[in-house]
Amino acid sequence: MHASQGRSVGLGLALVSAFAFGGSGVAAKPLIEAGLDPLHVVWLRVTGAALVMLPVAWRHRRLVLRRPALLAGFGLLAVAGVQACYFASISRIPVGVALLVEYLAPALVLGWVRFVQRRPVSRAAAVGVVLAVGGLACVVEVWSGLSFDAVGLLLALGAACCQVGYFVLSDQGGEGEDAADPLGVIAYGLLIGSLLLTVVARPWGMKWSVLGGSADMNGSQVPAVLLLCWIVLIATVLAYVTGVISVRRLSPQVAGVVACLEAVLATVFAWVLLGEHLSAPQMIGGAVVLTGAFIAQSTAPRAASGPVASGGPAPSEGELSAGHSAA
Repeated sequence: MHASQGRSVGLGLALVSAFAFGGSGVAAKPLIEAGLDPLHVVWLRVTGAALVMLPVAWRHRRLVLRRPALLAGFGLLAVAGVQACYFASISRIPVGVALLVEYLAPALVLGWVRFVQRRPVSRAAAVGVVLAVGGLACVVEVWSGLSFDAVGLLLALGAACCQVGYFVLSDQGGEGEDAADPLGVIAYGLLIGSLLLTVVARPWGMKWSVLGGSADMNGSQVPAVLLLCWIVLIATVLAYVTGVISVRRLSPQVAGVVACLEAVLATVFAWVLLGEHLSAPQMIGGAVVLTGAFIAQSTAPRAASGPVASGGPAPSEGELSAGHSAA
């Protein structure tokens, strides 16, 4: 009975995480179009979340000496890399397209397992990779000569590659007697990512006045600071924390599959809130990408999977996922 309740709670938290990560792009794009540089939006997101997570970082301060390489890699790839590439990509291409490209990450992870770690990959996982790549061809409409911005697509692919680093680091950090607490890794990843982005983004040159005004969201004026609060508190802090807890109550594979909903939610949000409509072939291709990601994620060897769901991307994004990305 308790196990069933725990899984139900875990599933609910995984859905909350996917929802939170899925909303990062639609909140960030109006800020970018209002005059903020994509890197500045990423810096605001990561730095704001890092400040919120400071108490967690202090609680796990011993991680700095125990796992410095893990924390540095997580901050560079899973936080700074994924978020910067994703936000830069959505400044040039639609949010839904960017996130669907980023969802090639599960397929790329299997490539890492097969060709770098030289471990066998199931036929079902290989089918998932083929589906994901074929679906991506529909999303970017290759038959029309890549009508999308090539730089934007490369940036989205960069977010997917950084997300691979996230998966690999999650796997390394969550095994053995010296396993790192995922919340601690997230907190220090945000802190390190913030420091790295400060050097790259140079926030002292930011158009701070944009935050005092409003941003256009498909014809509606929304306070810029409200969008920023959503990005920091909901699309980053809430998304990461609920994702981590969901992984603990579910298996990483199940939580990761639920996280695939992030791309669907992000596309729907962009359609409703930003007016970014996808064509019928793109929607079909997106469904194929997600199907391939679902198969690849659910059939991946356990050792190649870490606490995946909170990455989203993503994040998101985007994106322990903007996920995003990232998301």
